[in-house]
Amino acid sequence: MIDLHYWPTPNGHKITLFLEEAGLDYTIRPVNIGKGDQFAPDFLAFSPNNKMPAIVDHAPADGGAPQTVFESGAILLYLAEKTGRFLDADPRKRIQALEWLFWQMAGLGPMTGQYGHFSVYAPEKIPYAIERYANEANRLLRVLDTRLQGRDFIAGDDYSIADMAAYPWIGVYDKAPIDLTPYPEVRRWQAAIAARPATQRAYARAQEVNPDAGKPIGEDEKKILFGQK
Repeated sequence: MIDLHYWPTPNGHKITLFLEEAGLDYTIRPVNIGKGDQFAPDFLAFSPNNKMPAIVDHAPADGGAPQTVFESGAILLYLAEKTGRFLDADPRKRIQALEWLFWQMAGLGPMTGQYGHFSVYAPEKIPYAIERYANEANRLLRVLDTRLQGRDFIAGDDYSIADMAAYPWIGVYDKAPIDLTPYPEVRRWQAAIAARPATQRAYARAQEVNPDAGKPIGEDEKKILFGQK
């Protein structure tokens, strides 16, 4: 019922985490971002920001034409509302989950991503940039660690789309790891999510789609990924 346009990245993992937890039928449509698939006209027709993931829901709740959704946070919200799962119906609990979903989209993802870019992929080491984004990534980890004190998950006792959004952005860069020792609550929360069967199934899909995930990327791929002309 759902086509998932996907490549194994933190933002891609968010959506397989939800789909596996919810047990929804879906088909992965690989978008090889190292080869430039994200710029194909048929993909841009429903994902105009030339980014994946994106979905096409062939059985939307209104029974109408297929619904397309791009942006990982919007997809998580759409799927939660479609299924009635992983987003509490209580208005106060709901807004807490949405606050932290937006926190991840605006902060944890972009800042950690910039840290990884300048630490791992940049053609020259720029100490100011590395320090700037390392400091910001650590600040965000402290925020998350504080939030998790006394809570099983980010929005409370129940696993939610806020957790699915944040989890893939913890410990992303093996070549430039951020020390999680100062963040015991984050480590506890991370281990609990990693142990979920649906998490293991979701990450197994990554290897199915791209067996080379995690290996060094070539210069041509970097030019495509990082917008070099």
